[in-house]
Amino acid sequence: MSKENELSIISLGGKGEVGSNMIVLEYQNDIIVLDTGTLFPENDCFGIDLIIPDFSYLINKQDKIRGFVFSHGHEDHIGAIPYIMDKLKAPLYGTDLTMGLIESKLNDFGLDQKADLNVIEAGKSLKLGCFEIEFCHVNHSIPGSVAMGIHTPEGLIVYTGDYKFDQTPVNNPQTDYEKLSDWGQEGVLLLLGDSTNSEREGHSLSERVVAQNLNDAFKLVQQRIIISTFSTNIHRIQHIFRAGQKAGRKVAVVGRSMLNTIEIAARTGYLKIPDGMLITINEAEKLDPDKVILLMTGSQGERGAALTRISRDEHRNLKINPGDTVFLSATPIPGNEVAVGKTMNKLFSQGAEVIYHEILDVHATGHACREELKMMINLTKPTYLVPVHGEFRHLYHHAQLGKDMGIPVENIYIVENGKRINLTAGKLELDGDVSSGKIFLENNKIMPVDSRVLDSRKKLASNGFICIIIKNKDNSYQTDTEFITRGYMDLSKKKALLHKAKSLVTDLIKKANRENIGEWPVVKREIVDTLNNYFYQKENHSPLILPELINI
Repeated sequence: MSKENELSIISLGGKGEVGSNMIVLEYQNDIIVLDTGTLFPENDCFGIDLIIPDFSYLINKQDKIRGFVFSHGHEDHIGAIPYIMDKLKAPLYGTDLTMGLIESKLNDFGLDQKADLNVIEAGKSLKLGCFEIEFCHVNHSIPGSVAMGIHTPEGLIVYTGDYKFDQTPVNNPQTDYEKLSDWGQEGVLLLLGDSTNSEREGHSLSERVVAQNLNDAFKLVQQRIIISTFSTNIHRIQHIFRAGQKAGRKVAVVGRSMLNTIEIAARTGYLKIPDGMLITINEAEKLDPDKVILLMTGSQGERGAALTRISRDEHRNLKINPGDTVFLSATPIPGNEVAVGKTMNKLFSQGAEVIYHEILDVHATGHACREELKMMINLTKPTYLVPVHGEFRHLYHHAQLGKDMGIPVENIYIVENGKRINLTAGKLELDGDVSSGKIFLENNKIMPVDSRVLDSRKKLASNGFICIIIKNKDNSYQTDTEFITRGYMDLSKKKALLHKAKSLVTDLIKKANRENIGEWPVVKREIVDTLNNYFYQKENHSPLILPELINI
């Protein structure tokens, strides 16, 4: 419980995972929320499209929320907002591109007219309750990215958002080193620092290198070019248009999300498209292959993305032609490596040449590597360091780096989602847990999916199921059962196994009738447990057991 004069910092998402970023700052009657993002599900989350943070902690504190403040417009920082805004009402703040992307998302959900959207600028400040927030321009893979210097009653907190120090950025000024240094001179009590690339030595690659590589590579390709990147990687998309123009090609955009982002970026002035460069897919099909670039999503192997569907030969309008060159202008997010590998293998098998980061530098990370993390610490000079944004190993390596930079080990905290950190009188301490976890999304809706549902789906996917049909006549269970199996094994070829399973069920039914056990849930549980044990003993694995009762 937050005490009267304590400042609480709570991560509801983004710790121990790459995505789902959401941080709550709470002081007395004021709360601000930093970012609200989505997370890609793991491969065994069957039926789940996206994951967002459990924000139930805020439901009963709505009158305290002074605003949601966004560091930039990537999905792992803004993607959850339509689902949260349906439950919580508070003003939203971000740079012009960030707010344009948020407005578009809210429009898809019919929430844009109800939202209080506010544009902020780097170099300016914002007062929300007891919090005063200064915004500092930082380099990232999307324009309009900011770090935040948050002046609180307990001291200055710096939240880096996602950042890098690019010495030669394209279409973008360098990170505002002076502002970061000013905060350091003022005295930073706590640094909430991006940890995504804390394992990677050296400096991140400059976007200028990627731009030159795309220029050179496009001129060498003699057939159609297909290139996939994140829909919000505006700098990369700008490179693609420029490289295409130099190579004498036109660009057709495939996929609604990519086209929507391009329209917003162009409208806000962050993307310059040469006249006549942007064409439709139908227009592209009428041109010679060496005059065409198809730009699309799918660099992460997302099942519904354009490139992934093309690789499976499931796209309605497009197919891979032998001789196509496919550029994957992104590296796999941790957890997506298998999906990306499958997509590449399918593309190769259909006759495409695939260019990816291990062959050519066609992607530059938007996150600071170790030398840049050191620079952030040197510039801001924090008393306390709390690594954010990353799996546990990323948080760990960031913490170790902070220790190497001279921050006392007792001033470095690796905390999980839901852990409350309190700051009072310049001292930081842990103070228990708050409600936290994951909310699962299916078909753009919050689903009441718990661990038991996911466990059943996993078992069904790996071991199949057996449905046992049991009849109930005159309040008596009948012994003439029927077994239906899918995805387990052909029980007709294992007659002894099937005969014994039926015999076990028959014995249980007779026992239930004999002992007047009329409650079906009790009988059902006994059947499930007995058959699970039996099949596991005989086959070393067990299917999902589904007893079904039919009244006749």
